[in-house]
Amino acid sequence: MKLYQPIIAVALVLATTIGPVFALPRADVGLDNQWKFIRQDVAGAQAVGFNDSAWLTVNLPHTWNNMDGQDGGNDYYRGVGWYRRHLKVNSRYAGKSLFLKFDGAATVADVFVNGKLVGSHKGNFAAFCFDVTPLLRVGQDNVIAVKVNNARDPDIAPLDGDFTVFGGLYRDAHLLVLDKLSISPLDYASPGVYIRQNRVTPDLAELEITTKLRNANDAAKKATVRCTITDAGGKRVAGTGSQQEVPANGSRDAVQTIKLPKPHLWNGRSDPYLYQVSVEVQDGRKLVDSVTQPLGVRFFRADPDKGFFLNGQHVALHGVNRHQDRLDKGWAIGPAEHEEDFNLIMEMGCTAIRLAHYQHAQYFYDLCDRGGLVVWAELSLVNKLGESPAFAENARQQLTELIKQNYNHPSIIFWSLFNELRFRDKLPEAAECELISDLNKLAKTLDPTRLTVAASCCVPATHPSAGITDIIGFNWYYGWYSGQPEDWPVKLDELHQTLPARCVGITEYGAGASIVQHEIPPRQPKPVSPWHPEEWQCVVHEAAWKAMKDRPWLWGTFLWNMFDFAADQRKEGDHLGRNDKGMVTYDRKVKKDTFFWYKANWTTEPFVYVTSRRFTIRTEPKTPVKIYSNCNEVKLKVNGVSLGPVRSGNHIFLWKEVTLKPGANRIEAVGRERGRSFTDSCVWTWQSAEQTR
Repeated sequence: MKLYQPIIAVALVLATTIGPVFALPRADVGLDNQWKFIRQDVAGAQAVGFNDSAWLTVNLPHTWNNMDGQDGGNDYYRGVGWYRRHLKVNSRYAGKSLFLKFDGAATVADVFVNGKLVGSHKGNFAAFCFDVTPLLRVGQDNVIAVKVNNARDPDIAPLDGDFTVFGGLYRDAHLLVLDKLSISPLDYASPGVYIRQNRVTPDLAELEITTKLRNANDAAKKATVRCTITDAGGKRVAGTGSQQEVPANGSRDAVQTIKLPKPHLWNGRSDPYLYQVSVEVQDGRKLVDSVTQPLGVRFFRADPDKGFFLNGQHVALHGVNRHQDRLDKGWAIGPAEHEEDFNLIMEMGCTAIRLAHYQHAQYFYDLCDRGGLVVWAELSLVNKLGESPAFAENARQQLTELIKQNYNHPSIIFWSLFNELRFRDKLPEAAECELISDLNKLAKTLDPTRLTVAASCCVPATHPSAGITDIIGFNWYYGWYSGQPEDWPVKLDELHQTLPARCVGITEYGAGASIVQHEIPPRQPKPVSPWHPEEWQCVVHEAAWKAMKDRPWLWGTFLWNMFDFAADQRKEGDHLGRNDKGMVTYDRKVKKDTFFWYKANWTTEPFVYVTSRRFTIRTEPKTPVKIYSNCNEVKLKVNGVSLGPVRSGNHIFLWKEVTLKPGANRIEAVGRERGRSFTDSCVWTWQSAEQTR
């Protein structure tokens, strides 16, 4: 059963002709269908009369690396692809302002309308929007052409990263139809409405709402701006209105304040309560535009000795990292895939999520708002810093897009500035941190209400880069890339002693695991080896979480990773081109044993789970049996014979030496909780070593 029931969205998709369907002040029309595509650079492909009949017909979201980006070899295509689409805009839209909006394109997108360059966007993950009013011919056929290039560029982050960069128009495309007086879609493709929570207590929320107004008329306009807050039941609970003069062919901000007494607080998973803020713009008595945004009222802080607090109460932020790609689809996924990911994360019991290493789809942030997951949102500054002024400017652009486009999501508490930067040794430490300091100042200017953070690795904990942001996280892999699983408690205590005044968390930890490779007892494998037994992943995560849960001063912990994902350069485990540290396989079909380790620790709905269940052929007559469960007591049955109950205080129920009979053996676990029984079972076959040859 799904833990989250998504809101059903009705999309308007028209193949060739677009016209009004509902009497709404603005129209957002999907342009995902009937694109022509070719994976190569073609001279003159932007021209209206260009013959694209031999090209493939594709629908968005689309990527050209869904197969070669996941098969290993580090040789997937990184270059140019072209998209073309015909579009006839209904004559009833004459006199309106028209905009093209793309929710994501990797990496550089040049957009043409009727052969003319509208604009270019550099960056893999943010939305971008262009005013195409002068170029679209209303009532006639138009040609939209987009040249997309995912080749490496020294001026665009990320310069490096342990993941595949899937090229293409991999998110949705839209035609926005607005009145000449409207809320602007051009402020870095944001909603144009920013809800700032200046001060929040259980008694009062003081809100400041900024609306970006645009006027494409040749005369000045006096806009009436009305802000209305409605509760979860749709009842109006607060509002305000004002007038704002907007100059001819110009723009202005309307800034309004609202006080919300006794607010119902957004309280994470326990109570993710959402208000709605509707901003309406009138030209005289005529309603010309309307935008609605979520409002989750909350306040928070982090303490170096006590951890994270939401609305004055300590909350254990424990969760996962997530990459957005999917087997055979790459980044070209839609609502169904996002919902499946979200439901699996919720099922495991996460209270927080790090959306690494880039801006994720708006729909996933929406799910987190409604489901109560606390979100770490991240800039794609990964591993390396560029040395050019253009790189620094692109980093600032991507951070601005990340913050402005996601400003109103209550689930987002943290803006992350980088991941695992390896700083340039030839520069003094102060100089090599200059860009990070600049980005931190920019983040605090754009949004002073949230915490800035970063994920540090591969430099000492005392490196200056770890002291720039409000709080800091560390990516550590004891038991995998370094050390042993038993190092965790010692290393955590050393960290706390080294940085006693800093709020610190663990933002990556884990180990690889293949669901077809097994070994009992597991030996520590080399991370880059082809041998990644599933059992070793359990050893690492058991040790890590046992150490972390007893140290509440950690403001948050995020395991790596929720799902296996594509890293085309990797050659390890049982798949080329894959990072297999996930709790769930790349196709989302198999939950690994570690999924149930965390589910036992993080959820209360009773269950039992037999580990090493996929180790079906055994060559030893005696074996340990390990059960994960959140029941207080579990009984084991082997071939129908009870071996008695075991109690546990750490969710691990272990029978150290169980005798198997030749042939098939039924292993059954029975937990009892709240007067109910919960069972799980599997079959292991014992064969002699000679039989298995």
